[in-house]
Amino acid sequence: MDLNRRTVKKILGIITFTVILCAVLINFDEALDWLGFFWGVVTPFAVGGALAFCLNIPMSFFERKIFRITPENAKKENRVLRALARPLSLVLTLLCVVLIIAIVAMVIAPQLRTTIISVGDAMAAWLPRAQEWVDEMFADDSAIMVYINSLELDWSKWLESLKDFAVNGAGSILSYTMSATRIVVNSVVTAFISIIFSFYVLMQKENLSRQLTRLIRALFKEKTVDKILHVCQLSYFTFSRFITGQCIEALILGFLFFIFMTIFRFPYALLVGVLISVTALIPIVGAFIGCFIGAFLILMVNPMQALAFVIMFLVLQQIEGNLIYPHVVGTSVGLPSMWVLFAVTVGGSLMGVGGMLIFIPIFSVIYSLLREWVGVRLKARKPDAPAVEKPEGPKEPPAKTTKEP
Repeated sequence: MDLNRRTVKKILGIITFTVILCAVLINFDEALDWLGFFWGVVTPFAVGGALAFCLNIPMSFFERKIFRITPENAKKENRVLRALARPLSLVLTLLCVVLIIAIVAMVIAPQLRTTIISVGDAMAAWLPRAQEWVDEMFADDSAIMVYINSLELDWSKWLESLKDFAVNGAGSILSYTMSATRIVVNSVVTAFISIIFSFYVLMQKENLSRQLTRLIRALFKEKTVDKILHVCQLSYFTFSRFITGQCIEALILGFLFFIFMTIFRFPYALLVGVLISVTALIPIVGAFIGCFIGAFLILMVNPMQALAFVIMFLVLQQIEGNLIYPHVVGTSVGLPSMWVLFAVTVGGSLMGVGGMLIFIPIFSVIYSLLREWVGVRLKARKPDAPAVEKPEGPKEPPAKTTKEP
């Protein structure tokens, strides 16, 4: 075998990778500890990057629609306008976010207070009836009565537990309080760093993009650089379309619930509408969570209306699933329904609610890349065959380029 420099380099790379992999597997617990430590360090920046990505969507919209700043004419526009467009667009974005949070809080807070009082009154009226029903049902059942009478309460043990808590409980409470305080402080610090970092990313996104592109070009070959940039463009396109479509779809669904509940005089129309809008951001299962909570609230007031609410929910879900979702979100990621369900299941198992949100666009990117690869492979085997027809989905992102930005 000809051991030239390139072959030796590959062999050394394989040996190094194997040694590192074996060391990690042998010291798996320590590797997990180091990984947890590293993730704790980068968490504020990861959260800040995700926040910057979400805020960039409305900020770019304001730049395009209000200040007429686009990548094509950015250098042709007035320098003063260019300098003011970015900070003003960021301020408008933050004002919109604060306004949405304030409106939701102003809507939910009074409704939540009224709901808690109403549910408390309903429970107070329902529990005596439930107790009477239980007594009537088991009055003639001697076995259950004997079991209840056989239960003994050891009051001395209860008193001893109270003494132990009085002696040792103060330290435990103090320890729990300190732990809770530490968690709150760490969360506040992480949130503050994340927000500041996201502002820096938004204000300097072109410079960061240019620097990362130069770094990639310095590390990899031109063909690999083209693939990496293509994946980045496709990922940005898919994620931004998914976030926009999911927010619009959740807003439409919540508004529909509010309108129909108001027309048919359901209680808690505004609260349930806002609740459905928030939970509908979680794909597939989110609206059902809102339905369960709304049905429970209405059940405390009128059981028949709760049943009617569930029927109305199923009808609106059919309208949303067959008319709204395909036009607003369905084509934004180009992922078949079966894989959407698979992505939600895997994401929820690995990362909870956050995984449900991010795994759909991730799977969409993987699905698009796999579809492109399959098309190229089939075309290479049969050069005269027509290109593989792509299923209906999102428009392709801008063509990849090898020119340095």
